[in-house]
Amino acid sequence: MLMVISSHDQLGNTGRQTGFWFEELAAPYYTFKDAGLLIVLASPKGGRPPLDPKSNEPAFRSDLTLRFEKDAAAAAHLDKIVRLDRVRQEDFDSVFYPGGHGPMWDLAEDKHSIRLIESFIAAGKPIGIMSHATGALRHVKTPERKPLVQGKEVTGFTNGEEEEVGFTKVVPFLVEDEMLKLGAIFSKTANWTPRVASDGLLITGQNPRWWGLAAEMLMATVTQRPTPAVTARGSSINIDRVTDYFRSMRSRPALGEPFSIGTFLLARKW
Repeated sequence: MLMVISSHDQLGNTGRQTGFWFEELAAPYYTFKDAGLLIVLASPKGGRPPLDPKSNEPAFRSDLTLRFEKDAAAAAHLDKIVRLDRVRQEDFDSVFYPGGHGPMWDLAEDKHSIRLIESFIAAGKPIGIMSHATGALRHVKTPERKPLVQGKEVTGFTNGEEEEVGFTKVVPFLVEDEMLKLGAIFSKTANWTPRVASDGLLITGQNPRWWGLAAEMLMATVTQRPTPAVTARGSSINIDRVTDYFRSMRSRPALGEPFSIGTFLLARKW
């Protein structure tokens, strides 16, 4: 499994730092690792990537981010991230893009990322993308040189969510607007509520609330286990799987409250 992370560390002209969102890296990382998949981390610049400091505040920490911090092997993995121009699709079964605001600036425009995604699609390999990282699809084309997302159901960080965190005028573009402009069928739910969309080889998540199911859907596709998504557009999800997932989320102890990843409080605490 290849995981592609942002190298960008400046939140526009705000003077604030950005980067990757910790939970969106740590949670899928352990979903893949605990399933026995070999993981390679890559970024445009290589080396240790910038962490969005907001994502490591107490409200957003979880059992998995804490596990990552205590995991010497995971920390060493972060320090050895390879440059994106040195990875090849042929060496991997799939690719996963964690979110955070960083991808809006670098991965959305990075020619190596664009070519990499295109090569995965051409090879018939699935792709998982979370929240803001959906923006990395803006310049990706099909083998017929049409926008990859044209006519496909996708989701990502919504206009309403961006407005609530106050960065509508800060980000270089809005994920929702950009996807609609490219002809995508943008699927969303209310702000900060979970949504995952699956259409063909694309699996996308609206916000950090559903990193778990998105990562598991991708992993199931890679390992050829039954996937919770139906094959038709609309990506209905098996209700028993959803119920089991939310039960597991409610039992997570990190913050001692439901949905401990903290994203339910995201807008208020940003």
